[in-house]
Amino acid sequence: MSVFNRWLSGALGLWRGKRDENLRWHLARQPDVAALRQARVLAEQALVAELKKQAQQLAHELAMGETRHGNELAMLKIQCKQDLKDYQQYLQSLDKLKLSLRENFAHLPEAVAFTIHHHAKQLLNRMWDEQDPVAKLKVEMQLIQFMTAVHEDSVGALNAGKPESLPQKTLAFIDNGV
Repeated sequence: MSVFNRWLSGALGLWRGKRDENLRWHLARQPDVAALRQARVLAEQALVAELKKQAQQLAHELAMGETRHGNELAMLKIQCKQDLKDYQQYLQSLDKLKLSLRENFAHLPEAVAFTIHHHAKQLLNRMWDEQDPVAKLKVEMQLIQFMTAVHEDSVGALNAGKPESLPQKTLAFIDNGV
């Protein structure tokens, strides 16, 4: 046999030996590889199941939130409609106040009646726009006191029998900057 043949046989033998060793290693590890593949498949299935479960929980929570927010919105709309109705009634009441002033103080200049009416509207608007409950209550009390002063002036003018020159309590209330 020639040197080349021996060398080639040696190289092929070495190559076959390495290939056989590699094959034995793969065969020895085959159960581990199969177990890893199976574990991976099971882990993927568990992950898919967990994601489905979380998606269902999220969908449920979203549906509950939607229902809750829908109810809150409906209640808020009802409340806003009632607030608007209340505000309109306040404005009608202030218009009646202005007419009452004009009737009880016939000699009162129209500008003074409008000023009193305007002041009452400003108090109403401040009360309506106030967000802080304590401050809102304070302005509401000011409006009540102002309306009481106007009412007392009107009743006083009716009871006096003769027209008073001006609604003194009302103008004093405005003059005090309230």
